[in-house]
Amino acid sequence: MGMISEFKEFAMRGNVIDLAVGVVIGAAFGKIVTALVEKVIMPPIGLLIGKVDFSELKWTLAEAQLAADGSELAPAVVIGYGEFINTIIQFVIVAFAIFLLIKALNRLARKKAEAPAAPAAPSEEVLLLREIRDNLKK
Repeated sequence: MGMISEFKEFAMRGNVIDLAVGVVIGAAFGKIVTALVEKVIMPPIGLLIGKVDFSELKWTLAEAQLAADGSELAPAVVIGYGEFINTIIQFVIVAFAIFLLIKALNRLARKKAEAPAAPAAPSEEVLLLREIRDNLKK
């Protein structure tokens, strides 16, 4: 079997295609969560704690060095911990959404497992024994 045909067989398996779809949906979901955190959740939180935009929070370790004409010789050295806070909030939201999804799927799987199974059809031996019993009754 050639390498190309092996690769085609591998790529066309259901698991690989499902994984690709999951990655694309996950990327889109990540964008939705980012927009939710930055545009919906963080503004009210910032307003409540003193009109702070978390994405702008930073520690300046060294100020920018400016030339006499005002042009920047070296940029400021900063630790942007506000973006880190935003990213942590995004992670918590994504993790919670995944938790709720898995919880719902587990609940559905449990309900399917608990559903009473249809009684199994009697085996040939039981049918034969019933026939013999019925013939003996006659």
